[in-house]
Amino acid sequence: MDYRNILTRKAGGIGWIIVNRPDKLNALNIETVLELRSGFMGYVADPEVRVIILTGAGEKAFIAGADIGEFVGMDEAKAEEYARRGQDLTALIENSRKPVIAAINGYALGGGTEFALACHIRVASENAKMGQPEVKLGLIPGFGGTQRLARLVGKGKAMELILSGRTIDSKEACDIGLVNRVVPLAELAGTCEKLANEITANAPLALQYSIQAINRGLDQTLEDGLRTEAGLFGKSFLSEDSQEGTKAFLEKRKANFKGK
Repeated sequence: MDYRNILTRKAGGIGWIIVNRPDKLNALNIETVLELRSGFMGYVADPEVRVIILTGAGEKAFIAGADIGEFVGMDEAKAEEYARRGQDLTALIENSRKPVIAAINGYALGGGTEFALACHIRVASENAKMGQPEVKLGLIPGFGGTQRLARLVGKGKAMELILSGRTIDSKEACDIGLVNRVVPLAELAGTCEKLANEITANAPLALQYSIQAINRGLDQTLEDGLRTEAGLFGKSFLSEDSQEGTKAFLEKRKANFKGK
C-alpha cells in the first residue's frame, strides 16, 4: 500500500514502520495516525512478519509530538475524539500479538514518547530526547502518557516529568527505566534488528501469550495475574510449537516453529 506519511519495508521476518515527515521532525498529524494504524494492522495480519520495528525518518526525530497546527479550531468534542483516536492506536500497538520495538532515533516528545511507551521494547540512540511537554501548551498527554508512563517508571517520576514538562536525555531515560538500552545512532538500526532476530527465533504463540500475560497482569492483583499466567501457560503447553520446542531441545537441534 502507498502512504504519504509513513514508509514500510519487511525482510527476514521483520516489518519496519517509519514515520516519514522529516521536515516536520516526524510530528503526528491525523493522516499520519490513520496511516500508522493501517501499517500496524497490516503487519499484525501478515504471516511473514514476526516482529515490528517503529522508528522515524532521518537522524533528528523519532516522533517529535503532535502537529500543533491541527489544534487550531478544535473544540472540546473534537479534541477528545483526537485523543481517543491516538489512544486506540497506542492500544493496538501495546496489545499486538507480535512484539513491537521502538527504535528511538532522536526527539520523542509528547505523542512520540507515548508511542514509544506503547511499544514492548524501547531502544534509544545517544542523541534521543524524551518528554511529555504538554503542560507547557496548557494541555495534558492524550495518547496514554498519564497512564503508561506511571506504570513504567513509577508514579513519582511520572508526576515529575509530566508536571514539569521537562525533556530528558537518553541516559536519564535509561536510568529510570523508560528505555531498555542506549546505543550510538549509527548502531541503532542494527541493534534493533539483532534484537528482533533473537525474538523471531522463538515460538510465535509463546511470544503472543507472554505479551498477554504481562499486559493483563499489570492491571490485576498478583493472585489474579498468576492465574492468568497459569492459564496461558496451559494454552502454550498444548501447542504444536511447544511439542516441537521440547523435541528439538532433547534432540539438540534448532526448533522449527510454525505458530501453531
